Amino acid sequence: MQEDDNDCAVCGDYIAVKALENGVTIIGMTRGRDTRLHHTEHLDAGEVMIAQFTDNTSAVKVRGRAEILTRHGRIRSGLD
Repeated sequence: MQEDDNDCAVCGDYIAVKALENGVTIIGMTRGRDTRLHHTEHLDAGEVMIAQFTDNTSAVKVRGRAEILTRHGRIRSGLD
């Protein structure tokens, strides 16, 4: 099923997460009245995940040492 661009005002924004250590956790959070966990991924050092924001996904939480690339710039998480 092809999604109409008008049906999803926030679709299209992507992030890339590159794990800098084993055991990095990426948590997708839901959109709506109550923000909830809806998906979890675990990455080991060197693995990369590319995620897209959708009607269901409004936020992504990253635990551990990782490099996160967005159209807004580069962020490093889990650094002392």
